Formats: sequence, C-alpha cells, structure tokens
Amino acid sequence: MTTDDHAAIRAIIKRQFGSLNWNSTTSADWAAFSADFLPGALLYPAARPAKSQRPEAFVERMKRLAQSKLRSFNEIPIGCDIRVFGNVAFAVAACQITENETTVTRSLEMMLLVKTEGRWQIASQAWDTEGDSKPIPPDLLNWH
Repeated sequence: MTTDDHAAIRAIIKRQFGSLNWNSTTSADWAAFSADFLPGALLYPAARPAKSQRPEAFVERMKRLAQSKLRSFNEIPIGCDIRVFGNVAFAVAACQITENETTVTRSLEMMLLVKTEGRWQIASQAWDTEGDSKPIPPDLLNWH
C-alpha cells in the first residue's frame, strides 16, 4: 500500500460520510456521494434480511427521508482500517450518526474498492449499527 492509496481511500471515506450531512439550512451533497461508486455498485444497509440496492435508489430514499421525518442528519468518521493489495482494497470505517439533532448512534461500514485508471471507487458497501451485543471494536476507533 502506498501513502497515496491510503490517503485517497481515507478521502473517499471522509467524503462519503460528509456528503450525507444535512439540516434545515444545508442540503446533502448527493452528487459527491454518488460519484464515489463504480457503475453497478451495490449497497447493503443494516436492515435484515439483507437486500441490495443501487446507490441511486439509496439516494432517492434518503432524499425522501430528508423531506419528511429526518430533518437533520450528521455523519462523521470516528475510525478506519484500510487494506490495499494492488488495485483492490477493503476499508472498514466506523462513524457516529446524529439524527434530528437528538438521536446518536454508531455504525461500522465495510467497503470493497477497486482502482481503475488511477482512481479508487467503491464496488460494494455494507454496514451495520452498533448495539450492546455488537460494539465497535476499540482498534477501529482511530480516526485522525
């Protein structure tokens, strides 16, 4: 892994979390969120049973939520681990989410990335929400 690869993947993680922030005066950056995915990428949200969705469908769902019951959403990275081998990488990223300025949760997201023509993009992403029976491992709480 080169330092440049690591920095590029950390930038994607930061952009992914940052682009989904919104409140009553600021919109999410849906285009920035979507641009980090390869065509045909699949997302697997925390809901079970697991059901894949395209980034476009995820964005449309989040836009509807932002217009209704989810009036504010703030997601910040709190840790990550990145493994690179050639043109493939795996990133495990922990984040803290604040919904409607009151409800705070944490999740762990796993991203499979592919480097094509010098650019890293997400091929697949899955996540789950932290709970009493599944805390985020302390070694993944290392964002600096």
